[in-house]
Amino acid sequence: MRYGFAIDQRTCIGCHACTVACKTEHEVPVGQFRTWVKYVDSGSFPDTTRSFGVMRCNHCTDAPCLKICPTQALFKRDDGIVDFDKDRCIGCKSCMQACPYDAIYIDEDTHTAAKCNLCAHRVDADLEPACVVVCPTHSIWVGDLDDPTSGIARLVSTHETSVRSPEQNTGPNVFYLGADRAVLDPLAAPVDDTYIWARPDEQRLTNARDLTPDPTTNARTTLNTAHPRPWGWRVTTYLWTKAVGAGALALAGLAHLLGIDLGAVGDYVAPALGLFGAATTGALLVWDLKRPDRFLYIFLKSNWTSWLVLGAYVLTAFSGGAVLWLLAAALDVGWLMTLLAWLALPVSALMAGYTAFLFGQAEGRDLWQSPVLFWHLVVQAVMVGVGALAVAGAVAGLSDRAWTLLAVSFVLAAGLHLLVLAVEYAGTHASRQAAVAARIITHGRYARTFWLGAVLPVAVAVVLGALTWGDLTTGALVVAGLLVQPALLAYESVFVRAGQDVPLS
Repeated sequence: MRYGFAIDQRTCIGCHACTVACKTEHEVPVGQFRTWVKYVDSGSFPDTTRSFGVMRCNHCTDAPCLKICPTQALFKRDDGIVDFDKDRCIGCKSCMQACPYDAIYIDEDTHTAAKCNLCAHRVDADLEPACVVVCPTHSIWVGDLDDPTSGIARLVSTHETSVRSPEQNTGPNVFYLGADRAVLDPLAAPVDDTYIWARPDEQRLTNARDLTPDPTTNARTTLNTAHPRPWGWRVTTYLWTKAVGAGALALAGLAHLLGIDLGAVGDYVAPALGLFGAATTGALLVWDLKRPDRFLYIFLKSNWTSWLVLGAYVLTAFSGGAVLWLLAAALDVGWLMTLLAWLALPVSALMAGYTAFLFGQAEGRDLWQSPVLFWHLVVQAVMVGVGALAVAGAVAGLSDRAWTLLAVSFVLAAGLHLLVLAVEYAGTHASRQAAVAARIITHGRYARTFWLGAVLPVAVAVVLGALTWGDLTTGALVVAGLLVQPALLAYESVFVRAGQDVPLS
């Protein structure tokens, strides 16, 4: 059984009855929508046409929101309806990143995720969804797509249909008949400077400057809803805090295994930085939840397919290891230090890189789907972690061998970071969405921050680190270590924002 919608845009008159019925049925707050009608105008006055598109959850066969939800608040029923349980939701907004259709929002009243659930309560009572009942032109069909005798199955099987974002391979179960491509393709019709009844939200207006309209159709969106970025500065900052902690502890572990004595920097500063990074990361993540009072649900109601859950356990294991390192150093337990040094390398790599797997589950953000993101995060962690240890080393004092290890590690990591940036942003991209996001970073509104705030300081830091490598001018490495901290924050800021700026609806 597979419930779904078919929407006949050939007969839709854009009356918004479906939107109003949905908002009334589910008491959706003003300004938020489970179902909405998008308008796209094409041509130039007086030869213009207007097309409509009813936007909503696609109840995907392979729904990415289910995999990323850390508490199983989103679930699929036996009839194929993707439903949600607001009592389990912690408001992490990860489902909003996973959805390629902008179908999920955070309800202003409950501070939990919400979306079209195909009026599951009405379906259970053998009633049609509210939007179907009120549609004056019978443009919305609903039913079991797997039942060849159902009206919707016959309609879909006998007519040419389209789906939104088929390249995402989610198996959407909302089919459109006669829909204009410019309505379904979020990149095909940038917003104009105004809607027909209102002013577009600032994010859509800003994004429109980075999109190229079709010169033939002159298609432009003249009515749509606002979809602000779900993740902001807290996620940007957490990428830096965990990188510093992971890189510092990994370097201390490597030094111990190589027999290079970092003194108090390796015994105490590195694990302290690790604890600081893990604790700050955890605090930022809890702070970013819309329902922080439910943060323990990550452990108590775990969805083991979600990297939010797995990442929480990585953070916990890393924190425990850092505490044990401090104890082993204070008690001078050599064998335990060696064991922890071996464990520090893989656990620190996971600490730094697990976000790559989380971002990989955010299937609505193509820029984040890089196959090298895990290794890039590890390299970034070494760069800023070693940079932080260099600053501490200037105070505590280190041997020449220790400074050489720091300098070599720093230069290699910072150089690899720049190399990955060159490959990522100078090469081709797997999708138009990723290409648009990359261009926003390198040539669009984030270009100055990227080149002057993220790339140039790291390039200078590589030169300074190389000077230290050559003649142990330790002051140069300290300056380099300081330079890369805000540089990484600048890069993560544009990376996180640009990935969310490309419109999905």
